[in-house]
Amino acid sequence: MERRDILRAGAALGGAAIIGAMPGSAGAQDRAQAPAGTGGEIKTDDRPTFTVPAPRVAKKIALEEHIESPDFPATGSHPFVREDYFQDVERRLQDYKLRLEGMDKAGIGATIVSLTQPGIEAILDKDKAVEMSKRTNDHIANFFVKNAPGRLYGFAAVAMQDPRAAADELERAVKTLGAKGALVNGYTNIDDENEGRYLDEPPVWEFWERVAALNVPVYLHPRIPMPNQQRMYAGYPALVGAPWGFGIETSTHAVRLILSGLFDKYPNLTVILGHLGEALPFTLPRLESRLRHVNNGSHGKHVLRPTEYLRRNFFITTAGSFRTQTLLDTIGEVGSDRVMFSVDYPYESMQEGADWFDSASISEDDRLKIGRTNAAKLFNIT
Repeated sequence: MERRDILRAGAALGGAAIIGAMPGSAGAQDRAQAPAGTGGEIKTDDRPTFTVPAPRVAKKIALEEHIESPDFPATGSHPFVREDYFQDVERRLQDYKLRLEGMDKAGIGATIVSLTQPGIEAILDKDKAVEMSKRTNDHIANFFVKNAPGRLYGFAAVAMQDPRAAADELERAVKTLGAKGALVNGYTNIDDENEGRYLDEPPVWEFWERVAALNVPVYLHPRIPMPNQQRMYAGYPALVGAPWGFGIETSTHAVRLILSGLFDKYPNLTVILGHLGEALPFTLPRLESRLRHVNNGSHGKHVLRPTEYLRRNFFITTAGSFRTQTLLDTIGEVGSDRVMFSVDYPYESMQEGADWFDSASISEDDRLKIGRTNAAKLFNIT
């Protein structure tokens, strides 16, 4: 049983009841000797308990937290998602007051918000995409950040349909609006929903050059695979999105970046992955092992081993992956200095994410680093 399960059981049973149920414990002996007519129960309210709820980690920072503006329905349509759940998500995407209430209850001091997927990347018209990215960034700054200074920050939305315009908009957002970097929702559609451009492709390197000059992180967020690449999900429509397809799409996208030579040309680049690294801490060692036996030129122009880039150029967040065993594997592969807390609100619950993290079986030093100080240092948040 994990620590969080023990804590929850303790809360439900009155804490000391767990100890009392253990054979040979004082509680078990007292229960055996309870006076007749009491039903075998005794009062333990005045007794100390060793099972106490974990305290909240104060002022946690969360950074895969999504928004939507009223004039841009960025989420698209998801017919396989329950209607009541999605209506609640839509309501919370646009409401900063509900967000702040949830943050207070979960012990989250600051949040970096970003446009939800598929976002700007799904707009087929290049000029419209560029214009919408500017309007979105202005909305983030003037509605969310302005109404909660010191609590809400923003990632810039960028139109990768035009990499130079994306670079210019990122620079404007960082220098003028105070954006903490950019969040990109996977591949970008080019003229057609079945035509996409990935971030490792040559036209995009102009954007990366500006990112390196600005020295800000880019969060690589998932989106649903292109329609002509969804055959493997036929008959299982729910798998195409967050339950499975998101991770497959994004981990492969990240591998493309790793193998492309991008991080050799711009070694100071920082990319952030959510969902505890989209399984890469577990799968990348296998990739690295098998690449030893394939022909040169078949796996990009990278100089270092793939796992070296994961540890050097990536940060990983807990967004949407609230499981201690997976967190421990991630820490084992990249170190606790490269992991940061996140929720994936409003698709996930702040309460659930915080309850898990605050009682996860990790050291208190790691809990503080992952919960706050790693992000505070990366984003210069005090």
